[in-house]
Amino acid sequence: MSPANHSTQTRSGFVAFVGAGPGDENLLTLRGADLLGRADVVVLDRQAYGPLLRHCREGAEVVDISADAAENSVSLKTIQAAKAGRTVVRLCSGDPSFFSSVTDEVAACAKADVDFEIVPGVPPATAVLTYAGIPPAASVPEFRIVDAAQVDDWAKHAACEGTLVIYNGVADAVPISKALIAGGKPDSTPVAVTSDGTTTEQYTVVSTLGRLGPDLKHAGMTEPALIVVGDAVGMRDRLSWFETKSLFGWRVLVPRTKEQSKGLSEQLRSYGAVPEEVPTISVEPPRTPQQMDRAIKGLVTGRYEWVAFTSANAVKAVREKFEEYGLDARAFAGLKVAAVGEATSRALVEFGVKPDLMPTGEQSSEGLLAEWPPYDSMLDPINRVLLPRADIATETLVAGLTQLGWECDDVTAYRTVRAAPPPAPIREAIKGGGFDAVLFTSSSTVRNLVGIAGKPHNVTVIAVIGPQTAKTAEEFGLRVDVMADKPSASALAAALADYGAKMRHAAVSAGEVPRRPSQMRRGARRRVK
Repeated sequence: MSPANHSTQTRSGFVAFVGAGPGDENLLTLRGADLLGRADVVVLDRQAYGPLLRHCREGAEVVDISADAAENSVSLKTIQAAKAGRTVVRLCSGDPSFFSSVTDEVAACAKADVDFEIVPGVPPATAVLTYAGIPPAASVPEFRIVDAAQVDDWAKHAACEGTLVIYNGVADAVPISKALIAGGKPDSTPVAVTSDGTTTEQYTVVSTLGRLGPDLKHAGMTEPALIVVGDAVGMRDRLSWFETKSLFGWRVLVPRTKEQSKGLSEQLRSYGAVPEEVPTISVEPPRTPQQMDRAIKGLVTGRYEWVAFTSANAVKAVREKFEEYGLDARAFAGLKVAAVGEATSRALVEFGVKPDLMPTGEQSSEGLLAEWPPYDSMLDPINRVLLPRADIATETLVAGLTQLGWECDDVTAYRTVRAAPPPAPIREAIKGGGFDAVLFTSSSTVRNLVGIAGKPHNVTVIAVIGPQTAKTAEEFGLRVDVMADKPSASALAAALADYGAKMRHAAVSAGEVPRRPSQMRRGARRRVK
């Protein structure tokens, strides 16, 4: 049966062999993501490609072959599922057409008369080089890719006049370099070895064929890795962009709720960091809902002139109450709405409400009060303000509004309770220096993190959102290294990135290999250039 032009809707089932790419989950092709979204069954090595499951629909069956990778066993599973009329995606390393082990699985599908498709992936041969700052085929007459496991005579490859890329050769990198020299390649030929390419664990050793042995001796290189031989390696100093990111490879603890940490984690990833979200508080409904019920009724019937939101959680709590009553953002018509900061404002805009008032300076209750107009009976027909807030909110805003002539209904919209302790490996990493940095976005995150997991190790960089949080951190015996120039999570992440960039620059200027804070603790493995 021909594999061309098959639909995933065929009655007899379907198998798609999808290239997962070189390691970076964002390099999955659009076709691959689309097929994952429609798959009934996904067959993969979960340890290697687990993050790609985010593209799958709810209810898709996942077959993990990490513990059972026998080709005939995998083939049988995919064929049986397809024969049952199901759409199967078999995730493959890199590109299924590049030195892949799934050729026999494809042949088995063809023999069993099962429809199949092969979806190319971004091959490591080009992607890893690009991420290492080595142009794969710039101004060279030849770009040659070989599998070391299938090479008996390196002399013919020593004649390569351009860039030579070697798969599956890291264990024999030194013998390969000697064989290339014996075949006529100058011992001064540049060579680079990159392991874990396109991931935040990527590490590159640059050397020459003649010096590769000593330079690799303490590097701890393992597969997956690529060896690149040729003058293109010399362009890495100018074109390296991935490993030189300000927080490249930093493991950063983000002690917030999942909802709050999403945007912050994305920003940290853009700096090359690996964020780890550890909730320190749990947001729960009020113990008694009657107070919020009365507030929503008053909001609809015109009891309030203003509604002030001091957190995105407050917006979420009101929105959920609206949905419970069948209301939407139109219920805010005629009301004035205040937001304490950018995150709260974004939550309101997503709800369909544009704030009328936001602090132009400090994003806090004090900053909001500095902008708030005093009550004027000639301008304001109603003098009452609704404040849906947390059960532990401070009295600063209520006191300030009362001084301005407003009456406040301070309503508990949600409760904040200390989250359960994180798993033991996380706690051990926090106390043992496994994290490179921790971001504290409030005094409560300091208190709660220390309470549920213990104090961060002294090599861990402590970054805080403002002076009050810094004071709390210092009370717990923590050294504050970074403070945001304005009280926002985005500014805090940017400040940490600037700190990391300065650390990297100082190391490079001193002729040293940049190291992450966690690599500076006693007993940490140290890579030598």
